Amino acid sequence: MKPATDPLAQLTEIRAIMERSSRFLSLSGLSGVGAGIVALVGAAVGHFYLQAQYGPMGFLRLVEAPAEERRQALPFLLGLAVAMIVVAFGVALYFTRRRAVQDGRLLWDAPARRLLLSLAVPLVAGGLFCLGLYLRGAASCVVPGLLIFYGLALLNASKYTLDEIRLLGLTQLALGLLALVLPGWGLIFFAAGFGLGHIGYGLLMYNRYERASQPVL
Repeated sequence: MKPATDPLAQLTEIRAIMERSSRFLSLSGLSGVGAGIVALVGAAVGHFYLQAQYGPMGFLRLVEAPAEERRQALPFLLGLAVAMIVVAFGVALYFTRRRAVQDGRLLWDAPARRLLLSLAVPLVAGGLFCLGLYLRGAASCVVPGLLIFYGLALLNASKYTLDEIRLLGLTQLALGLLALVLPGWGLIFFAAGFGLGHIGYGLLMYNRYERASQPVL
């Protein structure tokens, strides 16, 4: 006679199969660490640029600068932002693809497409909104806006990937709201949210899900 099948084991297996089919589970913690390092480097570059242009209180001076001065700084700031996004995306793609291969999963499947779309809509809308704030004289709200929209994007995407993404999203929201109260500290909040937040999240995820299976770099 065949041994009786454990109903609990069956339910657990069914749940795991459903989760794999509805969630993107190959997101690598190392991609978060890499993106955080890129953000810290970008914040440092922005700090030294503004310091060279406006003196020791460069960011605060930019926030309070007239429209013409802000427009002169815009090409550099936009170029820096685009470079950071491209490099961070490349780093995230490399480590996530590596984990997907190791786990025997597809990188570009239905959950991955849903995840990307749920991230892209709030991020694109938030980026355009923050650009409008900058051009209309509300430069002090740009960093808070970026953090808040990014936090909302992560919360929106968390239902398609690992649950810990929700915690990172809430962290970004809290930092964005706090940055509204301290506008002169915008670069510090940027580095804390996009830099240290990603690194902390990435290390947490790597130690929780990948450390035992991934080779040491």
